[in-house]
Amino acid sequence: MAVAVGVYDITCINKQPRNDPHHRVTHVGGWKATTGRWRKTEDEAIQLIRGGSQFTATGGGRTVEVEVAISPAGRPYLRTKADGTTLDNLLSLSECPLY
Repeated sequence: MAVAVGVYDITCINKQPRNDPHHRVTHVGGWKATTGRWRKTEDEAIQLIRGGSQFTATGGGRTVEVEVAISPAGRPYLRTKADGTTLDNLLSLSECPLY
């Protein structure tokens, strides 16, 4: 079954413990005018990106493209592309509601 290609703007994340850089983001979420609130697991978002969907992260007045990277252990994860700041764009986003 083909997955529809889309554009997703991430405005919130879920991660526990929140401030530990060694733990992964578990979910990303946002809002689309056409469908309302959305929330995806990190694995779902990775599949969508690999299938051609575009994800961005918006926070602090900046929008940055999100890409799939591979950890030293060989596990895919989400990160924002380099944008001239040392801030972690995803970790700076607010917590997603659990809907």
